[in-house]
Amino acid sequence: MSKDETILRFEDVSHEFGPRKPILLEASFSIRRGSKITLMGQNGAGKSTIFKLMTGEIVPESGKIHRQGKLSIATARQVIPRAEMDLTVREFFQKMFPEKVYDIDPRIDEALEVVNLKGHAKMHERIIKSFSGGQQARLLLASALIQIPDLLLLDEPTNNLDKEGIKHLTQFLIDYQKTVIVISHDAEFLNSFTQGVLYLDVHTHKVEQYVGNYSNVLRDISARVEKENMKNAQLEKTIAASKEKMNFFAQKGGKMRLVAKKMRTKIEEAEEDVVDVRKEDKTIKPFLIPAQEDLSGPILMITSYTTLKDHKPKTHTKNIELKKNTHLLLTGPNGIGKSTLLESIAGGSAEGAKILRGIRVGYYRQDFSNLDFEATVYQELAKVMKLEIEEKLRATAAGFLISPEMIHAKIGHLSEGQKGLVALARLVLLRPGLLILDEPTNHMNFRHLPVIAKALDQFEGAMILVSHVPEFVKQIRIDETLDLAK
Repeated sequence: MSKDETILRFEDVSHEFGPRKPILLEASFSIRRGSKITLMGQNGAGKSTIFKLMTGEIVPESGKIHRQGKLSIATARQVIPRAEMDLTVREFFQKMFPEKVYDIDPRIDEALEVVNLKGHAKMHERIIKSFSGGQQARLLLASALIQIPDLLLLDEPTNNLDKEGIKHLTQFLIDYQKTVIVISHDAEFLNSFTQGVLYLDVHTHKVEQYVGNYSNVLRDISARVEKENMKNAQLEKTIAASKEKMNFFAQKGGKMRLVAKKMRTKIEEAEEDVVDVRKEDKTIKPFLIPAQEDLSGPILMITSYTTLKDHKPKTHTKNIELKKNTHLLLTGPNGIGKSTLLESIAGGSAEGAKILRGIRVGYYRQDFSNLDFEATVYQELAKVMKLEIEEKLRATAAGFLISPEMIHAKIGHLSEGQKGLVALARLVLLRPGLLILDEPTNHMNFRHLPVIAKALDQFEGAMILVSHVPEFVKQIRIDETLDLAK
């Protein structure tokens, strides 16, 4: 089998996600055997939908998708569906196959070894929801790998992974001999293995195909846009000057009108030469998360906390006081109990943590499960406002790229990135005294990250942050670090 052979091809594919929401418009591109490709595009552009079109889970409204022979495709999803949270590990992996696999246990062990998730004697009976967010990310990846597909589709595979997990995954992808397409916003991770980029333009609904690694392609796109803008500026200058002359000649009458007519034809030709420049993805507007008024004294006191080691809880004593304008970074490897600790603090059930009475808690959960998936975006935002002012709600939503149409969509119908933007908008409207953030960079377009980092840096209440993205954390003032591994 040739490495140059095309294994998947989109031919003039058009598809909509609901009425008046086009994803693709006569898009054409091809994937070659053994290639390592990044799929890029703005939050909500439809990247995950393209994966579903590739697998055949959904059928395009028009155009053709050509798959070579018996091409096997497996997707490592972004999140584990709620319906699968009560399955055992064995049941979860068995669902990846259409028929019962009798020797599945050793195959599970091999897949878990690849994603660096060390098992134990009763691992196969363990319930999925008992794993941490980072461990669930590894299970999702392993659930695709166990199928040994010809084409591996990875949707935000580094989300929730710690440094060791990302390192392990990166090496696996470098060594992987088959074809891989990855959706991710992690530049360093992508640069390590990407050979080309498919860019889904949210404005034109076309897919642009580039050769080179992630950074080179971004540079190519920027250079092309700059060149096209310069050409357009020159053409528009020429058109404006020609129109002025044309109007002058037209007013003179007689033979001058014929000159004006010829000039009009030339102007029309020049207008046709103006290039439809690929618009840059929009970035969320700079924002502030206003802190609750009249904050004084210790907002949060932590005297003890529990971690997990070898699946056994261990309690540690510690004296931490978070006051106004104090930022705490919580660190530690996947599975040690970071998300569990944050959840218990936010819910008021942590035995060794006490929040000052009357403090409003803004909690950004990595799985967004504190949002009502059946509620509309409007309802979720209105819920946290002391006084519902529609104008303020809509203005805040617009700053997070929440359109007038999207504001009436159900939370459950949004992409993961869009849910993240709704969660941030909620924090702005809530005005919390204590801000708790669990992996706020997950699913986010890379253009949004500096804006989010600046907002967190300027937050004047108490804050606890968990993030495995060092470049993001570096942009935020951190006053204290609690390493759960120590």
